Amino acid sequence: MKPASTRRGSRSHSNAGPKTPDGLDQVYGVHALQSLLDRGEAPRELWVQQGAGSRLKELIALAQTHGARVKEQPRDLLDQLTQGAAHQGVVAFCPLLTPEGEESLWLKLRAWQASTPPLLLILDGVTDVHNFGACLRSADAAGAHGVIVAKDKAAPLNATVRKVACGAAEVVPVYQVTNLARTLAKLKDAGVWITGTAGEAEASLFDINMTGPTALVMGAEGKGMRRLTREACDNLAKLPMAGEVSSLNVSVATGICLFEAVRQRQLAS
Repeated sequence: MKPASTRRGSRSHSNAGPKTPDGLDQVYGVHALQSLLDRGEAPRELWVQQGAGSRLKELIALAQTHGARVKEQPRDLLDQLTQGAAHQGVVAFCPLLTPEGEESLWLKLRAWQASTPPLLLILDGVTDVHNFGACLRSADAAGAHGVIVAKDKAAPLNATVRKVACGAAEVVPVYQVTNLARTLAKLKDAGVWITGTAGEAEASLFDINMTGPTALVMGAEGKGMRRLTREACDNLAKLPMAGEVSSLNVSVATGICLFEAVRQRQLAS
């Protein structure tokens, strides 16, 4: 994935309000900034809440060694800039984070298949940025090779996603495709088995073999997968639900599905 962050400088602001520098996005929150610096990525500029310098001394020093310009700002200005989000006293400005394209996906798929069965996560219509960030975090933890999203009806890679993902948004490849159903067909032609999740499916997730090349499809909350996406799947599977609740949050379900694939692969190795 190409470097970046999320609230864009091109967004309109009132003349009196703070503005993200042109061509840059925000990364806010201590953990998100620490993850960025641990990977050796340098924010162009770092705004620190006035009076928080001693608490964030080590983080500020690390940012400065990476070349970041550090400025103290009043808390209300940071609150305005992040629209009330929990910035924890730090807002960094970094190059935009952008998805990779389809060509990159097909090139990397061939490389993965030469060494290990790929494990891909496909998000169909997941537009909530908090869910998207949590899905990226689970994908990173499970060692997924990448996340595929459509150009339409998909959450953006923005500052909230980066904060929720806690560093995963920068390291998990996100591939943006024009036509998701056509992409699924090409994955199948390349030997990848597609498993879609649906509450009305007859098969349990735990009965699906995911030791080979696998792509897991998660639909949007409420609506689930779109019809063409559903029809393109090799298998439909459900999570067995024992309680009164009929479904799980998509990011929670994503974590369960990915780690079932991890469990199966570890047993098969």
